[in-house]
Amino acid sequence: MNADIVNLSDVVRRSLLDEGGDRIGRIEDVVVRLGDYPHPPVVGLVVRVGGRDLFMRAEKVSSLSNRPIRFSGKRIDLRKFERREGEILLAKDLMARHLINFVGGRLIRANDILLAPIDGVYEVVAVDPGRRPLLRRLFRGRIGEGISNSGVVDFASIEPFVAHVPSAKLRIPYRKLAKLHPAQIADLVEAASHDEGEEIIEAVGQDRELEADVFEELDMEHQLEFIDSRTDIQAARLLERMAPDDAADLITEVDQSRRLNLLDLLPEPQQQKVRNLLSYNPETAGGIMSPDFVAVPNSASVADGLSAVKNSSAPVETLNVVFVVDPRGALEGSASIASLVRSAPEIAIRSVAQSESAHVHPHWDLNQVARQMSDFNLTVVPVVDEEHGRLLGVVTIDDLIELLLPQGWRREFGKATVEE
Repeated sequence: MNADIVNLSDVVRRSLLDEGGDRIGRIEDVVVRLGDYPHPPVVGLVVRVGGRDLFMRAEKVSSLSNRPIRFSGKRIDLRKFERREGEILLAKDLMARHLINFVGGRLIRANDILLAPIDGVYEVVAVDPGRRPLLRRLFRGRIGEGISNSGVVDFASIEPFVAHVPSAKLRIPYRKLAKLHPAQIADLVEAASHDEGEEIIEAVGQDRELEADVFEELDMEHQLEFIDSRTDIQAARLLERMAPDDAADLITEVDQSRRLNLLDLLPEPQQQKVRNLLSYNPETAGGIMSPDFVAVPNSASVADGLSAVKNSSAPVETLNVVFVVDPRGALEGSASIASLVRSAPEIAIRSVAQSESAHVHPHWDLNQVARQMSDFNLTVVPVVDEEHGRLLGVVTIDDLIELLLPQGWRREFGKATVEE
């Protein structure tokens, strides 16, 4: 490793000497300024002198890689150290804490922090999440030197959690989180502590639709954890933006004393969909179906079908099929988007649709639904009532798989763990 690169663990607790070699005090921390920097600059040191924490400006301190580290100033400012806005303490605020690595969307633990001089100013260049720093600290440098230090992460791809820092003005930037898939953000929330998870949720809250998408991806335990910390009005606004089937699942699990009020606070169209879903057993096709899909009358053309998809607000995973219904709403058939695109726009959609569409009934259990979807190689299956054949909703493969997989499957496959 470059000789000028310094580990934070090699700086804190070291003595600071004056130019004559006399001990001034002990280095307690390194102060950096957060902002729109890929590598935050070091602005100074916190040094314990006679029982007081004093601030030493970075330019008054010799190279941090020197042994010993020396203070080159003529006078020492004896005023007690106070944080300034935008400043954080590396050892106190970041070391041994979680940070977000946006390359891969995972949490890492800052077991050590690397500093390097760039154009004469020390900057935070990387984080070491490995075990080597832990062993070095535990055994005071006598062990761990043979362990690879190549797993360091460039600080430019990292964001720290700073809600606990009184002087930190910035929070996790929404623009970075928005580049991740909602499922990746949910994995971060599940792997984080409650306060860290709240910081992530607060950041994505700048985009209400993204917030709802992330909430849908959270496991029920975390959904309840965060919904309990919100007022009924705040919770209802979030539920309003969630898919009706996901909202119904969550309302089922909240305290009974809140359920009716949350339902009453939903807009009428969403409220009706959710109430309808709540009337079914949650472990049946009716309980997991989405009431949002694309259906057109049997008199429609291929062009009408494609236009309906284009203008639909239904979830993306339901939009690869257009269902054809008669005037009573009974299912007559279905047409894939691929078949519509390949057909002349003016022809009747019923001439393209498969009239013998596979379907399920609301009372079917999840295993029956899975067998039907597997037998017909479906990613979306319509749910119809037995008496009239009316189209009630659709079950998507992603919702079904998530329910059939064992609890904790995310952790089993390493999706919600801390990278080390």
